[in-house]
Amino acid sequence: MKDKIKVLLDDKIKKLNIFVDDTFISTEEGKKVLNIVLDSDEIIDLNRVTNASRIINKIMDEHVELLQDCDELDIYSKEKGEIKNG
Repeated sequence: MKDKIKVLLDDKIKKLNIFVDDTFISTEEGKKVLNIVLDSDEIIDLNRVTNASRIINKIMDEHVELLQDCDELDIYSKEKGEIKNG
């Protein structure tokens, strides 16, 4: 799923100098959430996250099968200095 989402989104958000770092499903307060984590070579401010979210939401609306029965979609930026385990 992660690769499919990256292929769909990375080309559309690259003009914002942002790319998909990770996608995963979590359960929060009893709801299944599809998390899309964004990253960049520079600091991502709130305006860029907002603009990327608008683009991503439109694309995900066209590809609802990727939501895999998720209740919510959460899009956020990776914190600088955060190291991914694994």
